[in-house]
Amino acid sequence: MRACYLDLDGTFLGPDGPSPAGLAALAACRAGGVEVVLMSGRSRRRLAPEARRLGLASYVGELGGCVVVDGATRWLTGAMRPSARDGTVFEQIAASGAPALLRRQFAGRLRPHAPWHREREVSYLFRGAVDVEEADQVLAEHGHGDLRLLDNGLAAPGVRVYHLLPRGTSKAAGVAEHRRARGYDAAQCLAIGDSREDLAVAPAVGALWLVANAIGADPALADDATIHPNITIAAGRYGAGVLEAVAAGLRAPVA
Repeated sequence: MRACYLDLDGTFLGPDGPSPAGLAALAACRAGGVEVVLMSGRSRRRLAPEARRLGLASYVGELGGCVVVDGATRWLTGAMRPSARDGTVFEQIAASGAPALLRRQFAGRLRPHAPWHREREVSYLFRGAVDVEEADQVLAEHGHGDLRLLDNGLAAPGVRVYHLLPRGTSKAAGVAEHRRARGYDAAQCLAIGDSREDLAVAPAVGALWLVANAIGADPALADDATIHPNITIAAGRYGAGVLEAVAAGLRAPVA
């Protein structure tokens, strides 16, 4: 195993922050020469301090919109690129009118995910309860087919977090970009998460684990996890599930 792509909120970080089991998993990776790479919906501003605190050199932020490798940022945002003229990708999405369109279309069901919607560079962050396929249809019908609304899991009972971002942006693409930068083969890599977006990383790695609390929050994930043969559901929640996955990966090849 060369790399462990680790989701942060709801996976490594539980309700009380990092657990002794989660920290033990990081220590086991270091001892085994495995690079740990955070993959998150958080912005660079919020993810970079966590990576530094944990002693990690790389991370995948904004659901794959930016990949930082040894301090250098790579943008995976398709035709929408940050520039001095057009601003950040987040600012371009805001200026397109797409966020305002969705707020009008789903009035009372979709609102900014305050305060975490601020200081972002790629995705426009919402919270609420909407059908993402319906939202994508609305976007396409109004000339915003280059964008999609992504469901990134529960924020609270009955309230989900959504990212409005370029259509080709994803955690899977971010993981694949980091792998290419490091020269890692997919079969040498493990990913651990708790959401549908994490589930989609399975084709980009040798093995993907979902922590047990993922199924508690979204029982349908158990059935969806059968789509790919390299997905395992951990018995442990949060950090305990992370340690379970890392221990299994270190005992044998992940593929």
